[in-house]
Amino acid sequence: MTVANHFKLLGRDGEARTGELTTPHGIVRTPAFMPVGTAGAMKGIHWRDIRDTGADIVLGNTYHLMLRPTAERIAALGGLQKFTTWNGPMLTDSGGFQVMSLAKLRKVTEQAVTFSSHIDGAKIELSPERAIEVQRLLGSDIAMQLDECVRLPAERADIERAMHLSLRWAERCKRAFETAPDGYMLFGIGQGGDVPDLRRESARALIDMGFHGYAIGGLAVGEPQEVMLAMIEEVAPILPQDRPRYLMGVGTPDDLLEAVARGIDMFDCVMPTRNGRHGHVFTRHGVINLRNARHANDPRPLDEQSTWPATRSYSRAYLHHLVKSEETLGAMLLSEVNIAYYQHLMQGSRAAIAAGKFDDFRASTREGWARGDIAPITQ
Repeated sequence: MTVANHFKLLGRDGEARTGELTTPHGIVRTPAFMPVGTAGAMKGIHWRDIRDTGADIVLGNTYHLMLRPTAERIAALGGLQKFTTWNGPMLTDSGGFQVMSLAKLRKVTEQAVTFSSHIDGAKIELSPERAIEVQRLLGSDIAMQLDECVRLPAERADIERAMHLSLRWAERCKRAFETAPDGYMLFGIGQGGDVPDLRRESARALIDMGFHGYAIGGLAVGEPQEVMLAMIEEVAPILPQDRPRYLMGVGTPDDLLEAVARGIDMFDCVMPTRNGRHGHVFTRHGVINLRNARHANDPRPLDEQSTWPATRSYSRAYLHHLVKSEETLGAMLLSEVNIAYYQHLMQGSRAAIAAGKFDDFRASTREGWARGDIAPITQ
């Protein structure tokens, strides 16, 4: 069965791509970074500010939302967009990441993953069919297949077993998704760890099944950046040119630029908000750690040339005070500054690709980080 295509490729510069993905709740400009609202909320930042930063799409999580407040309750209240007041496109992770991150609380079988709820210990079964059902109840524009993600480093046998299980689950997810309304999308997730031939095998099998888009999963889970980039280079040339490509759970600003250069269209990561809550802020000067005492008497803003008000308005001294005092406002301001910077990177990438100058943009951005007094941090 032919799978409808909702992605339009608008331009290329080398392997870097820019395009538009049409969803029932609006258009997503790519490359795109999706802020992570795991349980239906962004930590430390209001939905209106997310929109104002330039984000077209956000991410929610199947596992967390099915536990609380439950997908059925959200559906009864009009779906995730209405429930949260986010009126734009939304992608939901299938819960596959929790197969790895909650390893002590779950059991994986051919049929499903059985969890002990981290909330009350109740036994919860998440099968491929249930993962799709939950995402349909949530009303997400883009649903993800259920997969098994393996933390690296790992033995080839474990990586291969999880990859083949994920492919069998992909087939079941696709069958369960067949009754979804027109315009809604299902993405397949490639696995294979850090083993090139397994990565290629997974990608080709998913392409044969046919999905609206293709994700690269199981990276940024313990391996060095060079390994992650090498795996992208193995997979991206195989993926269809007319479908969106999503690198899951990545990452630092440098990760994003390097992945865009290799043909990736979509990203998500908790890093902007998580690091903001801990006093680390991303700027064109690199990463600034506002916990450092040297900022206590610094009247300068984070970046006087930024288009984001909080970045150019508040002094480093005031932000340092908020962070050291553990004031909620500090976490809020730095979270929004970080999300705004990530969106700035995506906006700049799209414009540079369209102009055929992405390499120049990438080089000048990295030079700006290098000129800063603190080097970019890594995951």
